Amino acid sequence: MDSIMKSAWSKIVVCLCACAGIALMAGVARADTYPSRPLRIVVPFSPGGGVDLVARVIGQQLSLQMGQSVIIENKPGASANIGADYVAKADPDGYTILCAANGLATNVTLFPHTPFNALRDFAPVAKVGSAPLMVIVAEDFPAKTLKDLIAMARKEPGKLAYGSAGNGSSQHLGGEMFKLAAKIDVLHVPYKGGAPAMNELLAGRISYMVQNPLEALPHVKAKQLRALAVAGSKRMALFPDVPTAAEAGLPGYEAPVWWGFVAPAKTPKEVVAKLNVEIVKALASPKVRDRLTQLGVVIDSGTPEQFGQFLNAEVAKWAKVINTAGIHAD
Repeated sequence: MDSIMKSAWSKIVVCLCACAGIALMAGVARADTYPSRPLRIVVPFSPGGGVDLVARVIGQQLSLQMGQSVIIENKPGASANIGADYVAKADPDGYTILCAANGLATNVTLFPHTPFNALRDFAPVAKVGSAPLMVIVAEDFPAKTLKDLIAMARKEPGKLAYGSAGNGSSQHLGGEMFKLAAKIDVLHVPYKGGAPAMNELLAGRISYMVQNPLEALPHVKAKQLRALAVAGSKRMALFPDVPTAAEAGLPGYEAPVWWGFVAPAKTPKEVVAKLNVEIVKALASPKVRDRLTQLGVVIDSGTPEQFGQFLNAEVAKWAKVINTAGIHAD
């Protein structure tokens, strides 16, 4: 009986090893032939916003490198949760990936009941980089400095309004941090993306925004908008005359935005690794590097593991800020 059991167990072990080998070879085979059809980058915001710009600049280069079309698909709404949920449930084959930003980490705390988990349901692929947010107003807005804006808000509590790309977006959290740091009472107006919010700012229907440089830059250069301060530790090379928040009278106010790519959680590691290599290669190309640098992005990529560690740290950091400050998505 023992010999029969041992023989059966040996066959089971051999079978399991064979299955594991087949699965491994299948993953390698997929990586060897990947990509064999067009790729799709999902942007969880409206066209024209910062995340959309990053996705299109990199997607165009990836298409050239990988010999396949790269389609940018915008799926805005629910503070980027609609697009994220779509990718989380997509086939884990490397053909559908998400261009993510701060919301992927902050929404874990802001929206605890989403149908997906940002840390469990995604495979980190590659970080792109980051940039400090900027406090911006329309060129003809009465406040000419950050101190002026704070003074206006304190003089008439509840009258001024700032816009964002949606509840839980980097602009929203940056705006709430600004409110806390400046001790002001202002209204938050969420939109379905950075571009619609910018249009409202240009039209004078909101007072200011805490915006990323990618979307603010063209309008600042065109003298349509004025940057009052940079929410970073040092001035930006693109805006050498714009003071940091500390220099403008609000020390300790720093709010960066970042971008990166993730895939569905069960995407084969070999495919994730290949995607990472291609994205890092794209970021190193002079055309992409120059374009993103001109938009204010500080490129800071790395391995999937490094991006995963970064995401975990961001979730923990923002959970503490959100809970301590009592920030709500609604």
